Amino acid sequence: QVQLVESGGGLVQAGGSLRLSCAASGGTFSWYAMGWFRQAPGKEREFVAHVRRSGFSTYYQDSVRGRFTISRDNAKNTVDLQMNSLKPEDTAVYYCAADSTAVVSRNARDYDYWGQGTQVTVSS
Repeated sequence: QVQLVESGGGLVQAGGSLRLSCAASGGTFSWYAMGWFRQAPGKEREFVAHVRRSGFSTYYQDSVRGRFTISRDNAKNTVDLQMNSLKPEDTAVYYCAADSTAVVSRNARDYDYWGQGTQVTVSS
């Protein structure tokens, strides 16, 4: 059983930056691919970014590519999401998730464990 705890959310003006962090415990972190998802009010949860177990391969939703960077530290059991050039449409609750398969997935149903989420609000 893996427990995930996100931190780093907050209120920021458009064009600003935030760094989200997710701390994992209760399992062997390096066995899991990790993803970040987000959910805005009234919308479905959507894929943001994915990093493979090694950390060498990353994948992004088109709307965040070039602005967001996902990274992981297997020694510290953490996965981060650096968010730059934030836009009001990035406002959402952000979740980290762990995936025990080796397949890169943008589908939330493929992830086994989830954190409780952290709110990101971008003002215009």
